[in-house]
Amino acid sequence: MHLKTADGGWSPYLAGALAGLLALASALATTAVLGKTSYLGTSTTFVRAAGLVEKQVAPEHVTANAYFTKEKVRVEWQFMLVFGIFLGAALSSLTDKSFKLEGVPPTWAQRFGNSVAKRAVWAFLGGAVAMFGVRLADGCPSGHGLSGLMQLSASGFLALALFFGVGVLCAHLLYRGGRHE
Repeated sequence: MHLKTADGGWSPYLAGALAGLLALASALATTAVLGKTSYLGTSTTFVRAAGLVEKQVAPEHVTANAYFTKEKVRVEWQFMLVFGIFLGAALSSLTDKSFKLEGVPPTWAQRFGNSVAKRAVWAFLGGAVAMFGVRLADGCPSGHGLSGLMQLSASGFLALALFFGVGVLCAHLLYRGGRHE
């Protein structure tokens, strides 16, 4: 197995193996520390982050919200995992010299033009739809996929298959046919 790709990036096989080891370690560590298994996932962290922000502005809304009383608005290991994902991605792109700031990715620019505002609006709307689906499913597809596959769960296999299938379909619908203004 090669540790780097032809362009100097990380091997997807190595990254996948490390993600699997991280998922296993999180299940083992949370079982040992918390007495219950908590699988690798990050979607709840974004809701908790919104609760932390809202707690500063309108604490009475947080205490009255049944979801926040169930989920506990706090910084915990999954919150730190999200921070670590950001930090790890930044460090790995800096070390392999692939880091660059771009307002509009080339594939998007080719299809929809160079407008940063247009890209930002669509990115925000896409994120809102994704988070709605994540909360509706009680977790993100990648979390269901990673954790579900670890448990050999039929729903984990289904979530992962649908995640990739719908992603391929959306990419095809969005980017087919070149640029349209």
